Amino acid sequence: MSRLQYYGRVFSAYFLPGKSHLSFWHDTPQADHAAGIHELGAYYMRFAGKADYSGEYDSAGIPMLNYHGKIGLQYNPIAIAQWGLGNYNLFLETRNTTRRKNFLAASNWLCTHLEQNPHGLWVWNHHFDWEYRSPLKAPWYSGLAQGQGISLLVRAHRETGDPRYSEAAELAFTSFLKSTSEGGVAFTDEHGDLWFEEYIVSPPTHILNGFIWAAWGVYDYFLATRNSVAEDLFAQAVHTLRKNLHFYDLGFWSLYEQTGRESGALLPMVASPFYHRLHVVQLRAMHRLTEDAIFEQVANKWETYTHSRAKRTRALCYKSAFKLCYY
Repeated sequence: MSRLQYYGRVFSAYFLPGKSHLSFWHDTPQADHAAGIHELGAYYMRFAGKADYSGEYDSAGIPMLNYHGKIGLQYNPIAIAQWGLGNYNLFLETRNTTRRKNFLAASNWLCTHLEQNPHGLWVWNHHFDWEYRSPLKAPWYSGLAQGQGISLLVRAHRETGDPRYSEAAELAFTSFLKSTSEGGVAFTDEHGDLWFEEYIVSPPTHILNGFIWAAWGVYDYFLATRNSVAEDLFAQAVHTLRKNLHFYDLGFWSLYEQTGRESGALLPMVASPFYHRLHVVQLRAMHRLTEDAIFEQVANKWETYTHSRAKRTRALCYKSAFKLCYY
């Protein structure tokens, strides 16, 4: 029954008229080359399409996503942070007051919706169940949400000087100081590598895009506060990414995450075309932030995969088989 409900919701999102959550997520990934590297400025990705989201908003002007089916219309803290960051970047470009109003509205929502999890850490919860390898039961939190929420809040503080934003960012940052078993979003694997987990599941899955976006939140917290702990956490994350990046390379496409690598699972979770393009953009941004050539080299390699019809088709077949087997 749950599988039928999942397929019904996915069919509604992809094939029926009207807006769905995909209308927000699947924009064109773009780097923002005006982003600061050694000081806080524009965010590293533009999110311009997300800033102009044409879906539903609540009475306060906060975007809501329509997941269809039993999930329906929901707030998503990641989407709200990305909408805010997109509006922030456009505000820096245009000085348009509506853009400023929007990114501050998103920042205010984040301040008022921080909640303590059962371990006493402050997180942004998702108040709906979500299908994954291990289903996520509401309320659930995410290292990705923590990172991008921080990225927006430190910029709101930079723009306004309002201590509410820096205080909320500090509360959210504590989740990176604790392991997933302690209510945080950090996980240290058997090789000593530090990960930030998008989905808090056991065993952890090391989702690539979520790890990178979460790491950017830690880096932004360092830029805003010059906190040496944040600086060290980001350096550890960079080391983890550099050391493990080759595990995400199938030789024809990138992987979305790392489930089953140690056990040799037959069907890895191949990235969708959107997420594969996102990986390329994120790695180029990592090259700008770190000046480590490996990130640019892998980005170039993965971009060439998209130019091959055979590789695109192979990736689609893998992705379809995975969905049929696990969802």
